Amino acid sequence: MQETLNGENQHTLKGSVTLRGVGLHTGEEVNMTLKPANPGFGIRFQRVDLPEKPIIKADVDYVVDTSRGTTLEYNGARVSTVEHTLAAMVGMGIDNILIELDGAEVPILDGSAKQIIEAIESVGVQEQDAKRIVYTIDTNIHYYDPVKNVDMLAVPSSDYQITTLIDFNSPVLGTQHATLKHIMEFKDEIGPCRTFCFLHELEYLLDNNLIKGGDLSNAIVVVDKVVEQDELNRLAKVFNKQKIEVKQEGILNNVQLHFTNEPARHKLLDVVGDLALVGHPIKAHIIASRPGHASNVEFAKKIKQYIKKNKHLSDIPHYDPNQQAIYDITHIEKSLPHKFPFLLVDKIIELSDNHVVGIKNVTFNEHFFQGHFPGNPVMPGVLQIEALAQTGGILALNNYSDPENYDTYFIKIDKVRFKQKVMPGDTLILKLELLNPIRRGICEMRGTVYVGNKLVTEAELVAQIVRKDKK
Repeated sequence: MQETLNGENQHTLKGSVTLRGVGLHTGEEVNMTLKPANPGFGIRFQRVDLPEKPIIKADVDYVVDTSRGTTLEYNGARVSTVEHTLAAMVGMGIDNILIELDGAEVPILDGSAKQIIEAIESVGVQEQDAKRIVYTIDTNIHYYDPVKNVDMLAVPSSDYQITTLIDFNSPVLGTQHATLKHIMEFKDEIGPCRTFCFLHELEYLLDNNLIKGGDLSNAIVVVDKVVEQDELNRLAKVFNKQKIEVKQEGILNNVQLHFTNEPARHKLLDVVGDLALVGHPIKAHIIASRPGHASNVEFAKKIKQYIKKNKHLSDIPHYDPNQQAIYDITHIEKSLPHKFPFLLVDKIIELSDNHVVGIKNVTFNEHFFQGHFPGNPVMPGVLQIEALAQTGGILALNNYSDPENYDTYFIKIDKVRFKQKVMPGDTLILKLELLNPIRRGICEMRGTVYVGNKLVTEAELVAQIVRKDKK
């Protein structure tokens, strides 16, 4: 179920880059800054225009609207039209990134992912010292909406592939399909494909002032009816064009198609972006017939439920000494304020936004064995809890874009159980999982300590994250 993706590591950006544009629906100008992030950080948006600069994780659980794009909300902060940006991240292999916005909507740019891809290429992609984990789909996952006649299927595959089929009962578009055989093809084959709409939809949106940032340069307009010259003149005036006419193939003269099946390819782009909200890279062949944002999101929820059910987060983590560490002792020593003889974590082998796994090798040379049960060395339980606390500190601070400016202080320890003795020669596997999202600097975690496949200690810990300049 869980494996590394062709031995690849996680990736982020080499530097920061800013794009500027208008929101399609709000019409407001917005700056979007893409910033590098730590391994395990994932993809997150930050509303820097709001007082507390809230961060919103790109997660299907936070989707609140799919009517005209995909909108996320967390603790009252919203970010809308996120799908093209998310698709660009998946297509360019970006695992960890902070996307800062000074407005409520991602800029529409040219209606595709092309300019976002170009921005990523302008600063470059940085490989990180952490393995990328991919989840394979071992059985078919199916979603069907009988009202909209949407059919989506994920079948086992050795790669991430997508096939989309669109059929709007339109004589202009007809039936179109598009296929992405490998994610490496995304940049050139899918990324430049722009959003589209039908003229009757455009007229409705204009009449109801629902696309304040609409421009004929960021959408393909399909004309599926006879249009009077008066209407074309009105559209020309609205969009500040000298002349608007209908091409022979039923497309307004606003754009030249990049591909004959560009609408189907854009629907595939939307599928890539919306399925990024699963939160994990997957291996599967996605077959989507007549997909839309609402169905994409519901399908993403089903895939996420499948992964959650099968990845067994509460099971014993596996430790392979040959596995490359996400953080080695040098990085840990810089991240935590603890120093000899009180640094009790040797390396971090797993790290995500909601869990961490650390390793502590217990040797006879530990300073505490000199006075704790002399002749029968047993690691003090309180130090096992301290090792958990330090590992949890790594998890808590990883949720901040500038962890070096914060410290963690544990304010509560509960439900502590010591199951087995820990002796010299044991290797502690320290696992912590968030019990709730971090709010107002309070981090609640469940910690477990294993030696091999035996549970030796468990506890619930609550930490407070404090900015160093506010102590």
